[in-house]
Amino acid sequence: MISAADLEKLLNGVKAGQIEIAEAVRRLSAHDQANLGFARVDLGRLSRCGIPEVVFAEGKSAEHVREIAAKIVENGHDLLITRLDAEVFESLSGSLPALHYNKNARAAYLRQKDLPLKEGILIVSAGTSDIPVAEEAAVTCEVLGFQPARLFDAGVAGIHRLLTETEQLRNARAIVVVAGMEGALPSVVGGLVSVPVIAVPTSVGYGASFGGIAALLAMLNSCASGVTVVNIDNGFGAAIAAIRILQTNAAGDSQRGKQ
Repeated sequence: MISAADLEKLLNGVKAGQIEIAEAVRRLSAHDQANLGFARVDLGRLSRCGIPEVVFAEGKSAEHVREIAAKIVENGHDLLITRLDAEVFESLSGSLPALHYNKNARAAYLRQKDLPLKEGILIVSAGTSDIPVAEEAAVTCEVLGFQPARLFDAGVAGIHRLLTETEQLRNARAIVVVAGMEGALPSVVGGLVSVPVIAVPTSVGYGASFGGIAALLAMLNSCASGVTVVNIDNGFGAAIAAIRILQTNAAGDSQRGKQ
């Protein structure tokens, strides 16, 4: 954190007109971190990016996850922990009793700000086996201020299941499409709607799917214009992309309203 002497110098510079307010904000944000020795918790990410730091638990010890999570909560931010095994969650629940766990998503979360959730994001999964990745996207949306609609098990092997939900597709403002196997579903959805489509390839499939690479390449080569693709099994990243799109649109609408 910034020292008292440096803060006083910065504020005096602003008062004297030597430092612009925007520059002062930038310098303060650069210091807005907590150094735990093994990790530097980015407490300024919410003000910079509109989204607080999220903890990726895979590969971290339970102790490290606990300390990082406690620091985020201590500073008043909502908490999301992804790729968290149930056993590690149990070890955290004693120190963070308000922490919730979604077993399908392998994600834990704690919302400190009781604000109404916005709508507009639809999450579509091709098959039931893709639900864990779809749920990671859904939980990410919920923690970060959006209540997503879910449309699961609507893949191309039974395309009628999707086509009976065209109204729901067209009412969405951003759609996350999660699919493994041949990864065809995002192209179909992209041809039905006018809103952003974020495709998530999953590692679901037999040997020739190469752990999701086949679905990834199919989505990258989609003939539906404008389909955006994230990494394999990255439901979190897809949700963040959808949220940023809607937040940017909302900010633009607000700015135009002031003109």
